[in-house]
Amino acid sequence: MSTTSTVSALPVADGGKGPAASAARRAARRRVARVWAGRIGLAVFVIGGWQAFTTWGIVDPFFFGQPSGIGQRLSDLFQHGTQFGSFYSNIWTTIQEALVGFVVGSLTGIVFGVALGQSRYLSDVLGPYIKMVNAIPRIVLGSIFIVAFGIGVTPKILLAAVLVFFIVFFNAFQGVREVDPNVLANVRVLGASRMQITRHVIVPSALTWIIASLHSAFGFAIVGALVGEVLGAQSGLGLVIKTAQNNFDPNGVFATMLVIALIVLGAEWLIGKLEHRLLAWRPPAPSEANAL
Repeated sequence: MSTTSTVSALPVADGGKGPAASAARRAARRRVARVWAGRIGLAVFVIGGWQAFTTWGIVDPFFFGQPSGIGQRLSDLFQHGTQFGSFYSNIWTTIQEALVGFVVGSLTGIVFGVALGQSRYLSDVLGPYIKMVNAIPRIVLGSIFIVAFGIGVTPKILLAAVLVFFIVFFNAFQGVREVDPNVLANVRVLGASRMQITRHVIVPSALTWIIASLHSAFGFAIVGALVGEVLGAQSGLGLVIKTAQNNFDPNGVFATMLVIALIVLGAEWLIGKLEHRLLAWRPPAPSEANAL
């Protein structure tokens, strides 16, 4: 068999327009359709069952709310606001606190993780203290921050940053330790400086670990902001939840939780886009290739 006939038999020879490529695209579309059908079906089952059980009196809506009541409460919040201002302003307050805390915690976690991952001396000196601070319950740190900085946005940002820091730090630290020593030895032989090694070898190699930590880090940033708002705040979604709880308003609690979930899903989508952009050079893992 000639080389020409062999190459022409490959599915990629026609620019991805052959029968195999078309079949793969159809299979991918069918899989996406099945996934969305499963997601929608599960949501209909849970929400419909919840509504039915509360309507029939099997579940008490006074304690567990009701989907129809949650929708009505959500509409009221957006239309009429809260006693702490418009619902939009409360949402923006929480997003600001979580976003700043996320950025601060991520940057400090990356810097400390990369630094301690490369230096065994720094790791041995600072390691026990980092573990001690990580062992402190976050709600205690939140109370300390509020006592020190008041009930403004600063303690919420600090609490969010602390939660994010440890997630990103441990992933960055482990990512640096997982860099192939043969690659490090080769670039040192080629005369690369420490800064060049860090910039062009260590950070790109650890980037997979770091990006993976960011997916859950923003959720923890939201948690930190909400916990700080529950402990003491003038506005924010945590304060809205706390007020709804004190007023025995489960629909208000669930409505606010729904907004928080949508915010986190949006942030997760953006982080996914960032991951694809920053890791475009990396060949897909087998699990990722199978999911395409």
